[in-house]
Amino acid sequence: MAVQLLNMIITIYKPLKNAKRIKFHLPNKAKEWRAEIKAMNTSFYHPYQKLWSIVNSEPIINTLVEIVGGKVKYVEQKQAIEWKPKILSESSRDILDTVVQKLILGAYSKHTVSTYRNGLIKFLTYFDGEVITSLSKAQIERFMYIMVTKHNISRSHQNGIINAIKYYYETVVGQPRELYDIQRPKKALSLPDVLTSREIIKLLNTPRSLKHRAVLYTIYSGGLRKSELLNLRLSDIHSDEGVIFIKAGKGKKDRKTILSPLTLKILRAYYVAFKPSYWLFEGQTGEQYSASSVNSLFRKAVKKSGVNAWATVHTLRHSFATHLLEQGVSTRYIQTLLGHSSSKTTEIYTHVVAINNKIVASPLDKIVESVNLDINT
Repeated sequence: MAVQLLNMIITIYKPLKNAKRIKFHLPNKAKEWRAEIKAMNTSFYHPYQKLWSIVNSEPIINTLVEIVGGKVKYVEQKQAIEWKPKILSESSRDILDTVVQKLILGAYSKHTVSTYRNGLIKFLTYFDGEVITSLSKAQIERFMYIMVTKHNISRSHQNGIINAIKYYYETVVGQPRELYDIQRPKKALSLPDVLTSREIIKLLNTPRSLKHRAVLYTIYSGGLRKSELLNLRLSDIHSDEGVIFIKAGKGKKDRKTILSPLTLKILRAYYVAFKPSYWLFEGQTGEQYSASSVNSLFRKAVKKSGVNAWATVHTLRHSFATHLLEQGVSTRYIQTLLGHSSSKTTEIYTHVVAINNKIVASPLDKIVESVNLDINT
């Protein structure tokens, strides 16, 4: 192996401005390096890009360089061409206004309205001056190809634009669904990031602010989405029943989820200290608490606690589901608590548990145990 490593080198892609992580390519045969890199703090493997990444900080990068004995080369990372919005023509603005109006009347969420609107602005800008209702499927897919290759949009962004285009043609214009069956990106089969039980406790108890701690406890203990937390009213905490009522969650569905006695205790202390009037969590002037505030307090807690740097607010929800599954709770019940329409969505957590060697033992260990084999002989 030492001889093989002599001829190996890793490629580090110079990070773009303000990038939080730095990516690099590791040769397949560099097993010794891979083992050490895997054990590094903040290291992560991206299977679809076949690249590794670490947090973009000088000490961590220096550790990486030391592991590979300085055998690195740096290459420039191709930067996507920034999308520059243009002033739409009057006809394009009319189309945009009609779509937004129909979305609002259809009671679509603010997030969906914003996503569709932004996607249509790009679409209408590209085809400005043309008769939009006369465009062919080939023309639309050519537009999507340019967005992917030239502007380097993500899979989710690509899907968002396609959804907006299809909504316009099928719902607003009334075209047949099959007419614009636009090619979508292949769906990535990725497992959700999950924090360990130890990491959860460490993270939840990191904030000194009682309000920040109450936010994190409520999200994790009930398996809430961020938007669901922000929409909680004081009246949604049903302490007598031991449940949290989720009003009009994703898909405009009401549901109930767990109200932990410990979380209730923290919420009561929080209420006494902050005295919110309507929303459970309010801003400084009594308005609804903002998503950016939740993101900010979460990032601070992650950094200070030292838990997995890849964690997001939604990781708490993933962890809630996974930990319930590890406790033996049925996927059907977890599906109800999470508000999933399909059991297939909930079943992704079974894959997370299945690869945890603390939950499922390898058959090798069972064989060695059954024959009482001493592997050191």
